[in-house]
Amino acid sequence: MRRSLALLLPMLLALSAQANDPPPSKPIKPASAKEESSSPASASAKEERKPSSKESKDSKESAKEAAIRAKEALAADELAARIAERLSVIRKEKDEAAARSVPRPVVRPSYAPAVRKPESVKTKNDHGTNSAAAAGGQAASHANIHWSYKGEGGPLNWGKLNAANAKCDIGERQSPIDIRDGIRVDLDPIAFDYKPSRFSVIDNGHTIQVNIGAGNYINVMGINYELVQFHFHKPSEERVNGKSFEMVAHLVHKDADGKLAVVAVLIERGKSHSLVQQVWNNLPLEKNDPVQALTTMDMSDILPVKRDYYTYMGSLTTPPCSEGVLWLVMKEPVEISPDQLAIFSRLYPMNARPIQKNSGRLIKESN
Repeated sequence: MRRSLALLLPMLLALSAQANDPPPSKPIKPASAKEESSSPASASAKEERKPSSKESKDSKESAKEAAIRAKEALAADELAARIAERLSVIRKEKDEAAARSVPRPVVRPSYAPAVRKPESVKTKNDHGTNSAAAAGGQAASHANIHWSYKGEGGPLNWGKLNAANAKCDIGERQSPIDIRDGIRVDLDPIAFDYKPSRFSVIDNGHTIQVNIGAGNYINVMGINYELVQFHFHKPSEERVNGKSFEMVAHLVHKDADGKLAVVAVLIERGKSHSLVQQVWNNLPLEKNDPVQALTTMDMSDILPVKRDYYTYMGSLTTPPCSEGVLWLVMKEPVEISPDQLAIFSRLYPMNARPIQKNSGRLIKESN
């Protein structure tokens, strides 16, 4: 019995030990890549790798944008360079065009050209003669000489404007003068032979001048002088014993030799004068543009009733101031109206040469 118990006890211990041991486990297989990726550790690693991939993407996009910006900047620089180049070309073309439009300076020779002698001009001067014939051929035409009654071209400078005007400065028998201390003698009357004639009126820039048709004469001391023209001065150039008059009309005559005789008709304010009005009716609208009147003029109408006169030798009262002119100044003045005087004053307020020295010349007057 004891032997059975002894045999049974080890068997019970073996069974008990077997019951207490855990069941045998299966062999552990190595994890696959898929299982690793699905495992929490793999997920964590994957999550850790995702941010680095996003950063790489952002980095790529930044690089791409930088490249685009660099390309755009390069394109802008190229465009600016092209614009600058084009503007330079346009500016150059503009400068060349401006240079072509500016006239080139005229290079003058360092030497003075030879002085050309003035040609003979046949224009009538204020005393109605061709300059070559006036005062024995001494007078040069003043049509092209810039002289006037004031300023730089005034009477004090006439002799300096042209060599032909030398007599204006150095002449000894210049006109006009203050007529005084005349010798009373029985002078032969002036024989006037005037008739109605055609005429024209011109404003020559110095006065109003009336050119008369041929056929009107005076005879003085047996010499015939033909009337060429007459013109006006304001105030009168001549004075009588210091007295000046409102105006004077100079009737210019010329003999066969070209010598001059001037009849001066003094004018004062008073009643209207028909011949003066006839002149004013034909005033030209432009200077040096003569008006041919449609009527005739009788120069006898401008003469005073009394024909007494003063006489002396003098000169032209305008350049070239040639001497050898016979002056015949009527003692009795004629009248014009204030309105007629105002018309001339609007054109020529003053066109009279100043009084010249008598220089001891002889003045005769009729009784």
